[in-house]
Amino acid sequence: MVFTHIPAMLDEVLHYLDPKVGGVYADGTLGGAGHAAAIVDRIGPSGVLVGTDQDINAIRNAREKFKDTKTGVRLYHDNFSALLRIMSEEGIDGFDGVLVDIGLSQHQLTESGRGFSFMKDEPLDMRMDQRTPETAADLVNSMGEKELADLFFTLGEEKFSRQVARAIVRSRTAKPVETSRELSEIVVNAIPRKAAMTQKIHPATRVFQALRIRVNDELGHLKSFLDDVESLLKPGGRLCVLSFHSLEDRMVKEKIRDLEGRCTCPSGFPVCVCGRKPRVRSLSRKAVRPSEAEITRNPMARSTRLRACEKL
Repeated sequence: MVFTHIPAMLDEVLHYLDPKVGGVYADGTLGGAGHAAAIVDRIGPSGVLVGTDQDINAIRNAREKFKDTKTGVRLYHDNFSALLRIMSEEGIDGFDGVLVDIGLSQHQLTESGRGFSFMKDEPLDMRMDQRTPETAADLVNSMGEKELADLFFTLGEEKFSRQVARAIVRSRTAKPVETSRELSEIVVNAIPRKAAMTQKIHPATRVFQALRIRVNDELGHLKSFLDDVESLLKPGGRLCVLSFHSLEDRMVKEKIRDLEGRCTCPSGFPVCVCGRKPRVRSLSRKAVRPSEAEITRNPMARSTRLRACEKL
């Protein structure tokens, strides 16, 4: 099996994560293991890399990729939200750095056969972890019209969510919506033609995003992970998060700001009484974006945002 994926913003990740020889690091979203391989090269035989991914194909790929490495690579078929438990099971007292790349891999889009892409005609599955009980088809064919509209608006930020939901419900009365191509055609036909022609992205992009996020509980897992971040890192340990849409990026930004512990006392107070103390320092003033050269080389990286912080 060839697991195709180009790691996004690799140079920037290595700059902010700054892997050191002999360090203990975690890659919570292995994907094609491109980021992980670069970390392993930096930390050397005396280092440890804990890698997780909810897609079993990513774990199989990483096992093959690292089968001859002398670095201590420990792989888990699990979500990155389980890193705190895994860290405890491994007897690790904290990581020198943690990376999570919250996005689809090229493999999942083009080779998984699970209906992630609206450009293919595949079963409407969208599960990153095949152990997840509910598929995208289950949701599309069982949720009420208002539920679907709310889902597409909230998680996909689709402004024509009501029209799309109405079209899906109308279509499924004749037959269930079973493939990615069927769903894509329903969405395209539901969105006003003039609006669709002026969009920079495919009309079905936001609907597919919303379904994928819901099927895989992506925001729930991200919240759980962010709640654990402080406990995962050693003092001086660094967190790097790559996100690909505004919902995820907003959660990461707000968590880092919270951990920065900025004083909330009114400016006229002579002394601080709120008691907030910084626990991390942000490593960049705002989200870091990919260079034009990288976007040309890897168009999937176009919407990437990188945020990083260091535990004090």
